[in-house]
Amino acid sequence: MSKISADLITQFSNIVGEAYIFTNQENVEKYGKDETENLLYKPEVIVKPNTPQQIAALVRLCNENLIPITPRGAGTGLTGGALPHLGGLVISMERFNKILEIDERNLQVTTEPGVITEMLQDAVKEKGLFYPPDPASKGSCFIGGNISENSGGPKAVKYGVVKDYVLNLEIVLPTGEIIWTGSNVLKNATGYNLTQLIVGSEGTLGIVTKIVLRLIPYPKYDLLMLAPFNSLEKASEAVSAIFRAGITPSAMELMEIDAITLASKMLDSSAVILHENLAAHLIIEVDGNNLDVLMNEMEAISEVLGNYEVGELYFADDTQQKNELWKIRRKANEAAVLAGFTIEEDTVVPRAELPKLIKGIKALGEANGFKVVCYGHAGDGNLHIRINHPTIKKSYESPEMNAILKELFKLVHELGGTISGEHGIGLIQKSFMPVMFDPITMELMKGIKKLFDPNHILNPGKIFDIN
Repeated sequence: MSKISADLITQFSNIVGEAYIFTNQENVEKYGKDETENLLYKPEVIVKPNTPQQIAALVRLCNENLIPITPRGAGTGLTGGALPHLGGLVISMERFNKILEIDERNLQVTTEPGVITEMLQDAVKEKGLFYPPDPASKGSCFIGGNISENSGGPKAVKYGVVKDYVLNLEIVLPTGEIIWTGSNVLKNATGYNLTQLIVGSEGTLGIVTKIVLRLIPYPKYDLLMLAPFNSLEKASEAVSAIFRAGITPSAMELMEIDAITLASKMLDSSAVILHENLAAHLIIEVDGNNLDVLMNEMEAISEVLGNYEVGELYFADDTQQKNELWKIRRKANEAAVLAGFTIEEDTVVPRAELPKLIKGIKALGEANGFKVVCYGHAGDGNLHIRINHPTIKKSYESPEMNAILKELFKLVHELGGTISGEHGIGLIQKSFMPVMFDPITMELMKGIKKLFDPNHILNPGKIFDIN
């Protein structure tokens, strides 16, 4: 890959304006890191365009001169997907921050990618509409980043993930062309599904500049239950039992006791009463438009939980109590990092296999001398695993930790799962892709990348390497 010359910087400036070109040390460091472990890779130049045409012109220049490009949203990623580890140009999407249209007739919203997810949700909620995907970082992450990672969140168990709401995307290709990937329709059997190929591609196939999302009516009611367990295994066993009873909660989150304790302490919250021998909590939510039906569902869930040694159930009485419980769940990741749990994995297995996964990771921790705390979207089998190793504080380029993680991922694969549910592969997980995929599948993926990006300039070295 080439370095960025002074002449290229001048050309960049002519495209976006001198005010939106950054090379100073403060910005180089800011845009050289995200929320991934403790990694820093400094870009040579940061640009902040605000039209697809500007991005197209930047991309054409970089493609001609073999300059690596790293697209960047809000920088909340956890796998290094937005880290410019080869230097080059960072294209920040911060100025693509407008909701362009809320189409109430067709239940759709057209938005730019730099809109904060929660702001988008609030805007459509004012119209009585609902965009369900709600990652823990929804108050700061960009909707474009959610597209890149196919994000989920607690609501995914009932409502699905980002891919289930994306209808159409405007993207700039790595060769500089601007295209739409599909149509603004609910059914489409016209050719290959390029829209769904872009979703979850982690900014390696194109830069998203406009997004069309489908919406649904906002549910009128929701009820929230907190269920304590003295056994982490029993808590995880109860998850699949609830679904086998014919109930689909709108959210079902598992929090190990250490995760609850750390988050409660960080927030100075007493919303969750902690007592001796407590091992885990399930946060269970149901929603809909008929309150009587929801009350019956909560009663049925309570009966199921009674078979799994559940403690005294707590029902949130009002919005404030619900928000307090959700705040604890959403802060679990940040609290764990502050407590030294710096290595994070995003495994997902069929939900009935959660007890085996948890048992396996605990055994790995004991055998290798590190602490583990687990939490996540138990309803869809997506478990976030945080590791606090006494000497190893990041997994990237750590042979000892990578050997441990390879054992974990082999277990995940044996259980019918995969190594990332919603955080992506990015930079730090790519060495584990062969655990999941045979050589033929890997070559097919690499072939797609080469077709879109023949000079391998767009987010190069993410998901896998191309020699």
